[in-house]
Amino acid sequence: METALPVVFTALMALAMLLYVVLDGYDLGVGILLRGVPDADKDRMIASIGPFWDANETWLVLGVGLLLVAFPLAHGVILGALYLPVAAMLVGLILRGVAFDFRVKARAAHKPLWNGAFWSGSVLAAFSQGYMLGSYVLGFRSDAVGVAFAVAIGLALCAGYALLGAGWLVLKAEGELRQRALRWAYVSLWLTGLGIAAVSVATPWVSPRIFEKWFALPQLLFLLPIPVLTALVFAATEGALRRLRKGESRRDWVPFAGAIVLFVLAFAGLAYSLFPYLVIDRITLWDAAAATGSLKIMLFGAALTLPMILGYTVYVYRVFWGRSAELSYE
Repeated sequence: METALPVVFTALMALAMLLYVVLDGYDLGVGILLRGVPDADKDRMIASIGPFWDANETWLVLGVGLLLVAFPLAHGVILGALYLPVAAMLVGLILRGVAFDFRVKARAAHKPLWNGAFWSGSVLAAFSQGYMLGSYVLGFRSDAVGVAFAVAIGLALCAGYALLGAGWLVLKAEGELRQRALRWAYVSLWLTGLGIAAVSVATPWVSPRIFEKWFALPQLLFLLPIPVLTALVFAATEGALRRLRKGESRRDWVPFAGAIVLFVLAFAGLAYSLFPYLVIDRITLWDAAAATGSLKIMLFGAALTLPMILGYTVYVYRVFWGRSAELSYE
């Protein structure tokens, strides 16, 4: 039991972060795509995420909270090393939150300012999250290789979020905005695919430990399904987007579902690469875990909290499912 509890909390934390990346990822992606479209389309884009975006961030709070209470040693090291990108992410999220409300009530002359703030906050939050991930994977290296790798991951995550956002708009929008979303999704899919390929090559190259985990036998044979499935999902999503752009409308769900599967597969590969470390090559999950008694109490709390969050998330998506209407606060 003592050795299993840290694994359970790691799995819960990983689940919370995966759900955050997928759910808040698409609304960050919508914000990234906001620039350069007519004002009417901007309103429809923001209306498509209106009922969901604030609740989506609950998963980030849960994931970081689990890290704090279950792995306090790792929490201090990770957030201490990532202080600046975490601060940048929070600035971006605050900009989004303020702009979301103010843009609706602002005078016409001020509305472009709040639209720009919403776009800037989305880009800043998405890039900061990718930068943090890249820095974390390399054990917080601060040399040129570490910074370049973190920047590359930041750009790749922006492309991935844009893919999620475009896929969401294909589901929620109609008319010209839906056609724009299909074009965005097609371009973002290729950028995301290139990003996944580049990161998959670069990560083992810059990390000898990860190279050993992936390319030693017999692990290589068991891990082959991940890149193979990624290639198949990419091809299926690309083909679906081609057909949708030619006029098919029965499978609007495919781009969004394909983007989610790509993220899940990438997350699975990352989880395998990092396990069992919470701080790469320094602190394992057992080293960082809180006392067993504390973990048992917190597991009881998590068992109550997690179903509640899942329940209201499912309820909100069920109530507000379908094509989005015009944005209104009245």
